[in-house]
Amino acid sequence: MANNLSKEDVLRIARERGVELIHLQFTDIFGIMKNVTIPIEELERALNDELMFDGSSIDGFVRIEESDMYLRPDPSTFVIFPWKYDGVEARLICDIYNPDGTPFEGCPRNTLKKVIKEASDMGFQMNVGPECEFYLFLTDERGNATTITHDEAGYFDMAPIDLGENARRDMVRTLKEMGFEVEASHHEVGPGQHEIDFKYDDALSTADKILTFKMVVRIIAQKHGLHATFMPKPVFGIAGSGMHMNQSLMKDGKNAFYDPNGKLELSDIAYNYIGGIMKHAKAITAITNPTVNSYKRLVSGYEAPVYIAWSARNRSPLIRVPAKRGMATRIELRSPDPTANPYLAIAVMLKAGLDGIKNNIKPPAPVNRNIFDLTDEELKELEIDSLPGTLDEALNCLEQDSLIMSALGPHISKRYIEAKRIEWNDFRVYVSQWELDRYLEKF
Repeated sequence: MANNLSKEDVLRIARERGVELIHLQFTDIFGIMKNVTIPIEELERALNDELMFDGSSIDGFVRIEESDMYLRPDPSTFVIFPWKYDGVEARLICDIYNPDGTPFEGCPRNTLKKVIKEASDMGFQMNVGPECEFYLFLTDERGNATTITHDEAGYFDMAPIDLGENARRDMVRTLKEMGFEVEASHHEVGPGQHEIDFKYDDALSTADKILTFKMVVRIIAQKHGLHATFMPKPVFGIAGSGMHMNQSLMKDGKNAFYDPNGKLELSDIAYNYIGGIMKHAKAITAITNPTVNSYKRLVSGYEAPVYIAWSARNRSPLIRVPAKRGMATRIELRSPDPTANPYLAIAVMLKAGLDGIKNNIKPPAPVNRNIFDLTDEELKELEIDSLPGTLDEALNCLEQDSLIMSALGPHISKRYIEAKRIEWNDFRVYVSQWELDRYLEKF
C-alpha cells in the first residue's frame, strides 16, 4: 500500500483512472475510522492542506471553542477502491493539524510518528507484522448482526466444513488489489473464526494497513450477507480473537535483533527490547486491550496470554520468539486484540522496547514450560506476574506508568483515560443476563 507518490502523482492518477470521490480517512483516539468524502474537484485543495473540519465532533479531540482542525492527506496512502458502486472511488489517510500548522497532539497517527522519530534518532526502524483474527456471523432478516455462525469448522479446516472460505477468498483478492502482500489465510480455532496474515512493514504503514484491513473485511463480509466482528470475545466458551504483533528493529540495513553469536542467536538489543516490553506490559495492556470485553479473552484456558513471561519454545507466555533467525528474527507480543487503536498500540510497544534498550533492561529467564499448567505456588516461585484482569486494573497501571503516559502525550492520555473510566463504570453498574440467570429466582 505505502508508496512514494507525490501530490502531483495522486492528482494525475486520480484523473487518469476517472476517480469521482475521494475518502479522506483518519481515526479518533479509540481507533474508530472517520471519513470525509470530497469530489475530485476538491482533491487539489485537500492535497494542499486547505481542508478544515470540526474537531469538536470527534471523540477525544477538542472542545467546541477550539474546533477548527486541518486534514493533511498523506500521498503515500492513496489507493483506489477495487469495488465499485456508481463510480470510481479512492482514499487518502490523513494526519490532523492545528490551524497554526503544528501537528495536533490528539491525532493518533501523529503520536506514532513521534515515537518513530525517537527510534530513528537512535538509529532504528521498527517493522511490525500483525495477525488479525475475526469472526464471521450470520445476519438476521433485517441485516443486523447475530452471534450465529454458519460453520462448525476448526483450526485450518477447509470447505465444505469452512463455509466462510468464499468470503475469505474475496477478502484476500481485494486486499491484494489494494497492495497488500497476503502471506496466509485460514480458518481459526473457533467456529466462524478466521485469520488473514499480511506481510510486515514499517510501523506507520502497518498501522495504516490494519485500519484498511478491518474496513475491507467488513465490506466484503457484508457483500456475502455476513457480519465481520473484531470483538475480542463475542461468544462465551469459544476462542477469542487476538492481534498478535510481530516486531523487530532494523539498524543499518540489518536486523538488530539477530546475533549469530548470541544466546538463542538473539542480540543484546533484542533482550533489552523484551525486557522493556515486560517492564511496561501492564500499562501497555490498557492500550492494546482497550475494551471491557478485551478482558473476557485474557483468561486462562483459551490460549490467550495472561502471564508476563517470554519463551522461544511455547505459545503460553506473553512474548514468544519465533524460530526463524537472520532477517526474520523477531518477537511476537501475543496479548493485543484487534479493538486496539493500531497507532497507539504500536507507539506504546515501541516506546517500551526503546526504554529497555536505553536502560539496558534485562528480561528474566525464559519460561519453557506450559504456563497454563503451573499452579499458583509455581507461578509465585518463578516470579511470574499476570496482566491486569479488568479494564479498570489496566487503567490504574497506565496512570502509574509515566513512560507510557508520555508516549501517549497529555492530550490523548487524559481523554483516553476519562472515556475508558466512563466505559468501565457503565459496565460496572449494568445488570447482565448472567446475573439474572443466577440470582433472580434464587434470592
